Amino acid sequence: MQHIEGISRHQLQISSLEDKIGADNPVRFIEAFVKVIDFDKVGFQPTVLKTEGRPSFITDVFLKLYLYGYLNGVRSSRRLENECFRNIEVQWLLEDIRPNYHSIADFRKNNPKALKQLFKLFVSFLKDADLIAGETIAIDGTKSRAHNSKKSNFNQKKIDKHKEYIEAKTQEYLDQLEQNDIQENPVAIKNIQQKIERLQQNKIKYELLEEQLIQSGEPQVSTTDSDARALLVQGQVVEVSYNIQAAVDSKHNLVVATHTINRNDKNALSAIALETKENLELETFTVLVDKGYHTGREIDTCKQNDITTIVAVPEQGKSNENGTQPEYFVSNFTYNKEGNTYTCPQGQTLTTTGRWHKKTGRTEESGYRFQKYRTSACKTCPVKDHCTSRKGGREIDRSQYAEAVEENHQRYKTNAQLYRKRQEINEHIFGTIKRKWGYSYTDLVGLEKVNGEHSLIMLVYNIKRSINILGVPDLIAKLKTWNSPYKRKAWLYAKTTYLKLFLAQITFRTTHSKYIKI
Repeated sequence: MQHIEGISRHQLQISSLEDKIGADNPVRFIEAFVKVIDFDKVGFQPTVLKTEGRPSFITDVFLKLYLYGYLNGVRSSRRLENECFRNIEVQWLLEDIRPNYHSIADFRKNNPKALKQLFKLFVSFLKDADLIAGETIAIDGTKSRAHNSKKSNFNQKKIDKHKEYIEAKTQEYLDQLEQNDIQENPVAIKNIQQKIERLQQNKIKYELLEEQLIQSGEPQVSTTDSDARALLVQGQVVEVSYNIQAAVDSKHNLVVATHTINRNDKNALSAIALETKENLELETFTVLVDKGYHTGREIDTCKQNDITTIVAVPEQGKSNENGTQPEYFVSNFTYNKEGNTYTCPQGQTLTTTGRWHKKTGRTEESGYRFQKYRTSACKTCPVKDHCTSRKGGREIDRSQYAEAVEENHQRYKTNAQLYRKRQEINEHIFGTIKRKWGYSYTDLVGLEKVNGEHSLIMLVYNIKRSINILGVPDLIAKLKTWNSPYKRKAWLYAKTTYLKLFLAQITFRTTHSKYIKI
């Protein structure tokens, strides 16, 4: 039976790295994209040339390496260093430059703001390339596990539990110590005293954590990563993590805005929506959002900024209506805007004194104002027991954001078909990033640095998807005609290329001076 045989390992081959990289290879787009970036304007830390020691690496090298690494599921600095030695694509991309892992890691750690700005820059390119429509945007969030275990995350309840255990255990050892005094056993006494001292040291640690918790004003504190928080991931599952917010355009499912927060989605809508408006320079657009984002203040903020919201309405439970029968829920009361009154299902009118009351929240921002609506007809109403358990009769609170919320509810009812597209637009993005690529966690510490890494992940996702849509050659062609304020000047490249050729010529002449006539 005949088999295909390989070539000899000792066979000499004359070829270049250029010959090994096809025209449709993604590394060619990475090269073209990095080449047009003005690193000073984007905000990357400038390379400082030292008078002594080994010359430093130029910024282009690290950015190319990280774009390639994240595009291919490699983000460890040590693994990226290995790729420089064994990967032909990386050798072509970096022109066979091989930085060490420490320098590679420092670049990502020291440039989080620049990486976020770079994501915005690429979004601008995608818009100019007509890959983004900017009409319908789906917004959602996903959790990314932080570099902080649950054991290193504390709230007041957890601290109290540890302190109670220490007190109980200490008392147990003291009782044993007293018993040992009677039995006159010095070895046992010594061991118990050591355990008591260790417990007292642990007690001091938890008291310091409690003090830190009080001073911060936060409901929890993390010791490894101070910005990480225990967040609800799914159902009742809680993980110490960060929350990646992403706004996705409906045309080609490209990410147009992203940032990372350390809280849940409830108060996150307006920030990501306004970032979308800024990145795309839009006057108005429509956002599709799930019920986890439903907050009156956030919906009203979007309305004030000409952003049309379609936010799913949370299910109305009896607990919110004080045991009210479904037919007498607030949603069945009709609000009359002109008279500022409510009409109940029995036809009675609920009025307000016009006085504004204040509802305080955990933070100053979460508070809001509201008016109360009542009617004296409740005293003689035959269905009062079905409507309310309150002795004084039914009372309705209308917040300052009620008008914006009601308008959103009406849009949600009349645009059910459009809202169903929300999951189609943005859910698969998180699946690709977390399941397929494995980016379900971060090794970086601190909200700012984590923001930088997640911006890099979203940037790479957009690069991957835009390549799948247009292909590398067409995408590079659009890049060449792109007019961006962050692009380098053409003469700078010509100057740099000429300088490289000039230095190469000097090196060649110096090395081979005895063989050529100068």
